[in-house]
Amino acid sequence: VSGRLYRCLGDGNTSLQKLATSIVFFFCLSDVSCNSVEQKIYVELNNTVPCVRLLNATHQIGCQSSISGDTGVIHVLESEADLEWPLSKGPNPPYMVLLESSLFTRSIMMKMKNESNRVAGVAVVVPNTSPPEFSPHTTCPNENTGVYSDNYGPNLAHCNTTVWNPRGNGLSYEEFDFPVFSLKEDNETEFIKQCYLDHNRAVNGSAPQYPLCAMQLFSHMHAVTNTPTCMRRNDINFSINPGTQTATVVSRDTLLLEPCFLGTLLLPVFQVLSTRFLDSRAFFWEVSTGAEGSVSGFVTLLAAAQALREVTHAAPPTRNILFAFFQGETFDYIGSSRMVYDMENGKFVIDLDNIHSVLEIGQVAVHSGTNLFLHSDPVSRRNNTVNDEVREELFSSFFVPLTWPNVSQPLPPSSLQRFLRAQPIPGIVLADHESAFNNRYYESFYDNAANLNLTYPSDLSPEEQLEFVTDTAKSLTDVATVVARALYKQAGGDESLVNTIKADPKIVTQMLYGFLVSSNNSWFQAVMAPELKNILNELPNESRQMYSYLWVQGIVPPNSTERDSFCVRASVRLTKAVSPAFELGEYASKDYSTWTESRWKFIKARIFLVASRDLEMLTLGVGVAVLFTSLLVTYFISTKADVLFSSTREPASAAY
Repeated sequence: VSGRLYRCLGDGNTSLQKLATSIVFFFCLSDVSCNSVEQKIYVELNNTVPCVRLLNATHQIGCQSSISGDTGVIHVLESEADLEWPLSKGPNPPYMVLLESSLFTRSIMMKMKNESNRVAGVAVVVPNTSPPEFSPHTTCPNENTGVYSDNYGPNLAHCNTTVWNPRGNGLSYEEFDFPVFSLKEDNETEFIKQCYLDHNRAVNGSAPQYPLCAMQLFSHMHAVTNTPTCMRRNDINFSINPGTQTATVVSRDTLLLEPCFLGTLLLPVFQVLSTRFLDSRAFFWEVSTGAEGSVSGFVTLLAAAQALREVTHAAPPTRNILFAFFQGETFDYIGSSRMVYDMENGKFVIDLDNIHSVLEIGQVAVHSGTNLFLHSDPVSRRNNTVNDEVREELFSSFFVPLTWPNVSQPLPPSSLQRFLRAQPIPGIVLADHESAFNNRYYESFYDNAANLNLTYPSDLSPEEQLEFVTDTAKSLTDVATVVARALYKQAGGDESLVNTIKADPKIVTQMLYGFLVSSNNSWFQAVMAPELKNILNELPNESRQMYSYLWVQGIVPPNSTERDSFCVRASVRLTKAVSPAFELGEYASKDYSTWTESRWKFIKARIFLVASRDLEMLTLGVGVAVLFTSLLVTYFISTKADVLFSSTREPASAAY
């Protein structure tokens, strides 16, 4: 079947589609050489990422298509003034609006949302270069689940004194009744634009002629309304079928107990060093690497832990050190609130009373011309004991001059706020901003390696890039060294050994490359566990609460093809970072995160040519006429079969 087939074959459950499909099957079954009809009609788009639906205790946000996908005539938006065509003037609604990232603004998106009956969906072209700034998050992240409220520092609540993310446009927290997909700036996008120019572009204000270039987006979400509704429906569905509508936002917190003690915990007092884990989000599903938002702090903490390894074994500090990596902090502090909840209910390895103080690493991607700042909570510091510990132990432990903001300024969004909701624990947050974030792409898909100025010489191979120490790696190495030295002093370590503590720039650059450039590298492969290995038995006479064991692949030795595997014994553990709201069954909780993510069946995008409605109806009419004609002919032949197909039997003795 070599002819061009238009939308009449691709609209779903139309009679014309069924008729045409039957014709195609007839030709194919008659040994006529043919290809897939779908391949003849559609051009599948492979490099797309959808916006999906999330829910919390009160409402839903995100995007979705209808259950059969949404289809619209493509219109390439060239400026905000060009919105007039898809929203009012265009004669062929609904429209699938294709726009560049510079036009992906709140103003334009809200206009299309308000005229959603004429907009079938939106496709955003994400360029290879970043705009000056873009943040789809709110201006006041996690404002309702932090420590500041009507009962605790009411004048500091809701970012009344400090707007932390002034670039935030809030798009990630809006609900859109049409699908929104992102496209890469590649050959597929150029093909779509050319299809638009060939078929859809209006000339001198006149309407384009059929056939028109159309796009179809599939991203139907099963969940609706809010988390309590969805969880209730999940419980009902569980007894009927195994399918569910929502998935709770769950991950795992990673905890590292620094082994400056041997055998048992001699002193139940802990110095906590924490940061966010790799839990950044963006408007589009799972496309944010969170380079500055989370990776910078995560890498700094790991580098600081590595820098403390030798000195804590040679001269253990008087306090134990707990390194904590919190997941889900973007979604109302899931990880930290779960850890505090477990501590309060005796489900954790230590209690809140065992924590001496907290040092948290925030966004520390020190850009040129910026400094590091130490943030503290002005409300808890009204307590003289807390204030003295913050000033005399925490602030004074840093051996380089750092700045702390005005004492009346609140803490930035941070995990420390969840600890302070439980009790006044001395703590500080280390960040590269004094007030508003320096991060121009907070919680967006542009917060990537380029945002950290992570660049490599063009003549290096991937393995050479892995080993190349970038300026960004040097900067974060300096930060990690400062943190490690301060933490060692805070934990009561030997001050004469402080200057011997230095972070390794090679490890920092390897982590940056692995998390932001390519995870498929030799260093990451060496520390991965083989998939087919069984869990090893624990060694005798060692605390099961202190150590975990992991069999890793190891490196490939020179002149060998097999990896040198070995066992790692580490004081590292994972705890489930699921909000306490789901353990308690309080899906409408105001104290804990209630975020859930909708499930969906499949995500797909494709383009095709669509014929005019008149031609579709004419083709359908002709098909119906042919059908009834064939039925009448079949009926006539059937009733006259004895006449038409009868034959006189020849005599048996007949000879020729």
